[in-house]
Amino acid sequence: MWIMVLMTAASSVFGMWMLDSGFSRMLRQEREQAGQEILMFQYFLEIGYQSGSEYGDVYALRKAIESIEANADRTDNGCVILDDEAQCYLGEQELERLAAMVDIDSMRRMRNESGANNYVWQIIMGQQGHELIGMCASQLGDTRYYLLVSRNIQSIYDTRETTVRQYRIMLLVQLAVGAVCAWLLARHLTRPVRQLGQVASQIAGGAYDRRSDYRRRDEVGELAESFNIMADRLVEQMQEKEQEAQRQEDFTAAFAHELKTPLTSIIGYSQMLDTMELKPEERRTASHYIYTQGKRLEQLSHKLLELVSMEKQDFTGRPVSASQLGKNLWTTMRPIWERRRIRGKIRMEQAMLWGDEELLLSLLYNLLDNAAKAVEDGGQISLEGRCIGEEKWYGIQIRDNGRGIPREELSRITEPFYMVDKSRSRKEGGAGLGMSLCRKILELHGGSWKIRSTLGQGTEILIRLPLAQCPVRKIARPKGTDGETGSRQDAGPEEGASGEREVRA
Repeated sequence: MWIMVLMTAASSVFGMWMLDSGFSRMLRQEREQAGQEILMFQYFLEIGYQSGSEYGDVYALRKAIESIEANADRTDNGCVILDDEAQCYLGEQELERLAAMVDIDSMRRMRNESGANNYVWQIIMGQQGHELIGMCASQLGDTRYYLLVSRNIQSIYDTRETTVRQYRIMLLVQLAVGAVCAWLLARHLTRPVRQLGQVASQIAGGAYDRRSDYRRRDEVGELAESFNIMADRLVEQMQEKEQEAQRQEDFTAAFAHELKTPLTSIIGYSQMLDTMELKPEERRTASHYIYTQGKRLEQLSHKLLELVSMEKQDFTGRPVSASQLGKNLWTTMRPIWERRRIRGKIRMEQAMLWGDEELLLSLLYNLLDNAAKAVEDGGQISLEGRCIGEEKWYGIQIRDNGRGIPREELSRITEPFYMVDKSRSRKEGGAGLGMSLCRKILELHGGSWKIRSTLGQGTEILIRLPLAQCPVRKIARPKGTDGETGSRQDAGPEEGASGEREVRA
């Protein structure tokens, strides 16, 4: 419809301009021809008068009128001759006809005001159609005579009416053809848009695999491509939301399950202490169970608080000394390794990491604690760190020779409350949240890790953390004090700022 409105407006304006321009040109031509004719009659009047002037004014005027009558009949124009007193000398009937349509006195005044040798003209509508009336003046002897010449110009008005009528018919035909073409073009242009709308409706109805198959390289093709990309992303986000909802549901179920066992033990032994007479040894056993299960709940609450706080707090990184991290880890892990006769080794090449010291300590401690739970008494655990990747990253390798992790379990060990060996993990106080904490800490630091494990042989974890600064100089590596060879760095406080420390049976 807008195309039709624009076509109609443009055609009407252009057509009216063309018609008006053509009519003005024809009217100008008629006026020029009428001017030439009136000048010709004026010439005949003056020449005729001059040829008979020697015989007197009356004879001269009659000769001039005869000359004009002869030429008027030949040109089919009406002529009238008047003097200043409005006395008619030629064309009385023509004067009566013209006087009914035009003010002769007004034209005479206009002629006198226009200057010498000028003529005035006027278009009137008479019984025979439009006429062009022209008036000129000539001084013949002592009298001023006015010559009126009428010329019928109805033909140009008839031509204009015919042209307007033909143009209207042409415009209607043009609009009809244009309407059909515009409708077909609109249908052709909007067909892919309608198809895209149908695909959108199908997707809204649940058919998430539907996509637009429009592949042309035009604007609609770009729209269809953007629509398909948007649909893919929406589906991905929906799947992510579903997976997140499923993880939250699994998290809630696992959390409830983890609470159930210690709470059942605490309630059962508390009721036993309250309602039964127990021997001192039985009472101590019950109290011990209540205490250990309470500690397990306490550890579970601490882990959950760490997870929640890391989700909400703003992370701000700062330079962290790798040697200081190794020193703190050594101080924490040495008693545990000595008690279980584990041969442990921590070696951290000096560098400045970028991150949060407490979170990095929690990351490495959780991994070393998991390694300690995985190895048997007398096993081996090592942690080594050094600059990698052209001194842009810091790599940490943690290895043990423990039980290992089944290959099918590796992808799930970072899920909250997931434990490979549930009975042993609960026995050692685990809740299945340590690896979830480690994954979140790595995400906050922009780091990454790889876990390799062989069942029955042990596990290797490769961690990559961003560096703040890595020194170029080499650090001396003195020999260990326990007879084992290796470089020293980040030993315990009694060993100095750097070095290697091993604990073994």
